[in-house]
This record gives sequence, structure tokens and C-alpha cells, in this order.
Amino acid sequence: MAEQLKKIYSQEFIEKLSNSLYKNYKDFKKDEFKKAIFINTWESFELKQRMRHISKTLGVFLVFSYKEQIEILKKVKEEFSSLEAIIFQDFVEVFGLDDFECSMKALEAFTIDSSSEFAIRQFILKYEEKTMHQMKLWSKSQNEHIRRLASEGCRPRLPWAIALPKFKQNPEKVFDIIELLKNDSSKYVQKSVANNLNDISKDNPNLVLEFVKNNLGISKELDWICKHGSRTLLKAGNQEILKLFSFKEAKHIDISNFSCDDFVKIEENLNFSFELISKEKLGNIRVEYQIDYLKQNNKYSKKVFMISQNDFNMNQRKFIKKQSFRNLTTRKHYLGKHFIRVLLNGKELVKKEFHLI
Repeated sequence: MAEQLKKIYSQEFIEKLSNSLYKNYKDFKKDEFKKAIFINTWESFELKQRMRHISKTLGVFLVFSYKEQIEILKKVKEEFSSLEAIIFQDFVEVFGLDDFECSMKALEAFTIDSSSEFAIRQFILKYEEKTMHQMKLWSKSQNEHIRRLASEGCRPRLPWAIALPKFKQNPEKVFDIIELLKNDSSKYVQKSVANNLNDISKDNPNLVLEFVKNNLGISKELDWICKHGSRTLLKAGNQEILKLFSFKEAKHIDISNFSCDDFVKIEENLNFSFELISKEKLGNIRVEYQIDYLKQNNKYSKKVFMISQNDFNMNQRKFIKKQSFRNLTTRKHYLGKHFIRVLLNGKELVKKEFHLI
């Protein structure tokens, strides 16, 4: 994970947490707690390692029953929000798996202004029927954070989280949640529903195609969910999903004046440009480019990038683009032959090799 993320759990954060714990539990040994947190290996810990270390240390210093620990942590949580607050949900995941009822109430409280999406997954794995029933109840909550948890927590491939193999194989129970939330008025919830559909599309594309066929054209919001939830299928050039969104094969369009650098240096940009021309208006088109990245094993990994998707009422349009080859924590570049392709409504128009030097 990115270096800056683990720094969420800084010395200042632990100081704030210690003070809040002491305020809500006067016998809390905050100096000893801080010493127990900042062990020799602390600096080498990544975000989730720091989170788990804090959770386990809390369990040592809150010397009560689990229910009593949760009551204190609910009060402490009021001073924390967003990503930093996920330590409270992590505490539930570590210590609460044997107390379903108390843990569900805790995760419901802790998800507000934060998210219990990671912790809930262990409960799905251990108590699938009970947890999914609880998530159906959450999907009807007045609070958008709780409704979102119902969708986000059961995503088959949630990033940074353990996968849910049974839901990757058969997402029927996930669709039960999606059906309850697909008309939600909250954009926060809509994004989660779309991301859930996108996860499902990677293992069960036909089920997402069927969902889109049955739900497209009902409302602007549901149209957005369908399209955002189909983004992996659209990038893959799935012709059936492209047609559903009116991106038909554009035989009337040609590519002209394609230009691309022959060489690009690491840390610099690949520059390329081209024109799309037609004797009639270009119409509704999805313009993308694909980079075939050379890997360390001399094979290639492909990544598709969006340029534009629009209904063009013109018969010619020029595009000028650049692609960064700066090394990132998520992508390391390797010297040698790469390829660029221009895609129109999922179909390749041109392919050119270039060299990373």
C-alpha cells in the first residue's frame, strides 16, 4: 500500500487515541499502551499491519469482557472517522467472531463516517446466512453509510480485502442485496452497487449482462449504475454490452494521421495523436487506447485507458494524448518493446510498437 497511507497511524494519531481511551476509561494505562504500540518493527509495518497491531494491543489494555470493550470503543469512535477509524472495525474482526449479535451492532455503529466493509467479510465466511440476512436489514436503513455497507461488504472481489469465493462462484445472494439497493437515492450507495456489479462481471459476465438488459432505461440513476458496473466488460470490448449502451460497430469511421513516439524514456511521456474521420457524423462512439506493457518475464500485460465516450455531431475529430511511463508503486516499467493500440467501440483500429529506453 502507498507509503502515505500507513502514516495515517502516526504518533499524533496514537496520542489522540490514547487520550480518548483515557477519557472514557480512567484506569487506562496510556503511557504503557503507547510504548506497546511503538515497538522496534513499527516503522516497517504497512497500513493493515499497523491496524492489526493497534487492535490486538487494545485487546490487551482493555481488560474487560468483549461487550464492555465495545461499549468503551463506541464512545471513543465518536472522535474518529474515515480510514483511520477502521481500527475499531478491525477490533471486532479480531475479537468478536464468537459474539455475532454484539458484533453486528458494533459494526453498524462503527461504519458511520467510516466503513465496516472489511471486517464484515469474516462474519460472512463464518455465518453466511445470518450475516446476509443482517445485510438485507441494513439495506433498508435510514443511514446511507449503513445501506452502503450492505453492498460494499459482500462484493466478491473487494480491493484490499479477503475474497468471497462462494460469491465469486455464485453471486445469487449478492444480487439479492443489489436488488434492494439498485434504486437508492444516495450516490454513495449507487457507487457501491455499481462496484459490486463490476466485481461480479469478472467472474460471471453473463449475469451482469442480464442485469443491464433488465434495468437499463428505467431511470437516469440506474442507467449510471448499469454503465459504471459494466466498465470492465466495456474495456474488454464485450460486443453485447457495447451494443446495450449503443456503441455499435463503427464501420463508417476511419483513422487518419496516426502519430506516436518511437522511443520514450522511463519517467517521461509517450506522445501520440490521431484523427477519426467519416463521410457522415461520427455518432455515439467510445474511444480508448491500450498499452501492451512488457513484463519482466518478456510477456505482456494489457491495460485499456479511456479517451472519450460521446455522441459526436461532426464528421472529424482529432485527439492528442500522452501516457506517463513514470514508475509507480503499482506498476514498474521494463525496458524494451511495447505496443499501443487505438480502440473504437471495442475494435482495434491501429497498432504500433514503441520502445521504452
